[in-house]
Amino acid sequence: MDALQAAVLSVKLNHLDQWTTKRRENAATYDKLFQEAGLVAPEDDTISEEKPVSLPFVREGNYHVFHQYVIRAHNRDRLKTFLSQQGVGCGIYYPLSIHLQECYGMLGYQEGSLPEAEKATREVLALPIFPELTFEQLEGVVTTIKQFYEKS
Repeated sequence: MDALQAAVLSVKLNHLDQWTTKRRENAATYDKLFQEAGLVAPEDDTISEEKPVSLPFVREGNYHVFHQYVIRAHNRDRLKTFLSQQGVGCGIYYPLSIHLQECYGMLGYQEGSLPEAEKATREVLALPIFPELTFEQLEGVVTTIKQFYEKS
């Protein structure tokens, strides 16, 4: 790290708690809006056409900083395309399960070795969660997702 990066980070660190609080508030708003929209799958993460979204899990007694807000979504790739067409940013940060990455090839895992990890890789989608998002923007993301599933 050079001196310029250190100077920038020293300023940013003063805002970290505030940004984390706002991300957590945004995540709670997403959770509420998805529930109200009737899109949320049961607690066992079984997504389906009727309940197409599984929300991030936070274990009781812990909290999440929500650097990313990652859902599991039925027809994830089609949803991602639709969201992009509607101007909603989203991303797939882990398109390949760790055990299938080339650098771990020496371990001998093949496709099908860890089916739940592979299933998650096909379903996960990160939604916008940055601190500056407004309620209207969060609502717009959920409304757009609901529109997609109503059309499907």
